[in-house]
Amino acid sequence: MPDRYTAPLIKNAVDFSFQLKPVNIWTLNNGVQVYALHAGEEAVVQLEWVFVAGNSHEQANMIAGATNFLLKNGTSHRSAFDINEHFDFYGSYLNRNCYNETSNITLHSLSKNLSHLLPVVREIMTDAVFPQEELDIFVTNSKQRLQVNLQKCDFIANREMDVQLYGANHPYGKYSSAEALDALQRNDLLQFYQQYYQHGQCVMFVAGQLPDDLYHQLNAQFGDLPLKPAVFTKASPLALPQQVSGNRTIRITNDPNGVQGAIRMARNFPNRHHPDFQGVSVLNTVFGGFFGSRLMSNIREEKGYTYGIHSYLQNHVEQSAWMISTEAGRDVCEATITEVYKEMELLRNEPIDEEELLLVRNYMLGSILGDLDGPFHIIGRWKSYVLHGVDEQYFYKAIHNIKTISAAQLQELANRYLQPELFYEMVVV
Repeated sequence: MPDRYTAPLIKNAVDFSFQLKPVNIWTLNNGVQVYALHAGEEAVVQLEWVFVAGNSHEQANMIAGATNFLLKNGTSHRSAFDINEHFDFYGSYLNRNCYNETSNITLHSLSKNLSHLLPVVREIMTDAVFPQEELDIFVTNSKQRLQVNLQKCDFIANREMDVQLYGANHPYGKYSSAEALDALQRNDLLQFYQQYYQHGQCVMFVAGQLPDDLYHQLNAQFGDLPLKPAVFTKASPLALPQQVSGNRTIRITNDPNGVQGAIRMARNFPNRHHPDFQGVSVLNTVFGGFFGSRLMSNIREEKGYTYGIHSYLQNHVEQSAWMISTEAGRDVCEATITEVYKEMELLRNEPIDEEELLLVRNYMLGSILGDLDGPFHIIGRWKSYVLHGVDEQYFYKAIHNIKTISAAQLQELANRYLQPELFYEMVVV
């Protein structure tokens, strides 16, 4: 008979021992590396091909994104409809995404069906033809979607803040436009595809219940391609500007009748190789990184200015930024910004008490435990480490940092980085 009168013991996450499940690293005949994780209860698998083909490498705006999107919209032997029907027939899902440094093709499938799907992925990687009619549809749909998004204050705020942080010509600061979409040419996409996909740099990540012959299947389909192994070196931590350039305070009226404003406050910050990055990750959680944060408690719970406010470190490879993001009523936007600065001041002047710090430690470690639940989450963490040029020791250093960082260290970091004069502040109504 179970004891229903005695509550189970509560164990803090700080008392747990954390282990990152190791991966096997295979090398195909052409040198392309495959990070493989065999785990999970279900006979499913996720395969991801990552190419060094992000928008940092494009010769003109939108080429990288358009090329990636149209990869599965037709080959010499299959139409876009045929390709989609093939993956649907086997209950699988093929997706693609383009980022600043890299782009990817991701396949989710039952393990037993890979032999039917990998040849078509190979066909997409070697024989995409980018039909003009598909490009025309992409341009039309993208322009319509852009027109709708340009009416949203949060969309405008995100774009304009990136421009302030990185510059309009930097890959992190570029954004889509109707003019760039109209300028897309099929030949430019074909050239980008040939250089960065057919003959580009690639690395693979696979996870799930892996078939016994998966290496041989991958080597047979992709090991003979003229691909090169992707190399992600340890990027140097960038020096921080001591003060923001130009106008620090930006106010934009996108809709004269708008009742809500999008607030963005941000400063430049180094990448994750900087020695302060992991400590600031803890400070950010206290400040605005979870539902019980200082910003949420003050601006949502006490003041009622917003439904939610968050702060976070951008997950870019070369550079990063510390961002505060929220939407609030038009009449309380300035008051919201004032309260954000007040919370910065409190963190600079008063050490965090041990009860709050224990709550933050448990939250962060509990989130990591959730990220280690299942093979797809685990391989996602490995992928992040590989692309950022760090190894598994970064994981264990992060755990140690969360468990041991002191209130005094966090206060020191707050005084170093949470200085109002180093933040851009933007309101878009």
